[in-house]
Amino acid sequence: GVTIGAQVGYPDLVGFGRRFIDMEFGALVDALLYQISALEGLARVEGSNVRFVKPHGALYNAIVHHESQANAVVEAMIQHGGALALVGLPGSTVETVARRRGIRFIGEGFADRRYTPDGRLVPRSEADALITDDEAAIEQAVRLAGRGVATICVHSDTPGASRMARSIRDALVAAGFTLAPVGS
Repeated sequence: GVTIGAQVGYPDLVGFGRRFIDMEFGALVDALLYQISALEGLARVEGSNVRFVKPHGALYNAIVHHESQANAVVEAMIQHGGALALVGLPGSTVETVARRRGIRFIGEGFADRRYTPDGRLVPRSEADALITDDEAAIEQAVRLAGRGVATICVHSDTPGASRMARSIRDALVAAGFTLAPVGS
């Protein structure tokens, strides 16, 4: 019941993809296409396939408003064949670009991150950006699902992430939501 997604980002190994890089359009398309294709090849060897793309870190945050980089993400997906879904922040520039260019968009909510009043993620550099309390994360996840987000993220490096994810799953089922793998 699990699907594989390519979590693509800037070629920023030292910064774990959490630093913005103002890459030229073609270079960013090439970097992302390489990442998607490499994972697709590995998945195929294991008898599976990639079903969706989710930008990571600084790229995820940039394409909320950065039109050129949003277009580069979508262009890489189109060059890959256009069949993969794109996971991203609802109301973002990349959602508009994806829908305009025929890429299926899946709106995502974060159980373990705080939001700004305008619906963006609070930067990790701020003290209370991360939600580590299970009850607060559960409440946020159920609220986001009720507002129509189709997938909920819990970061694996959030303290207690596995326990938190199980608790959120149970709460969503109890609230009447039907769960399915992303991109299915």
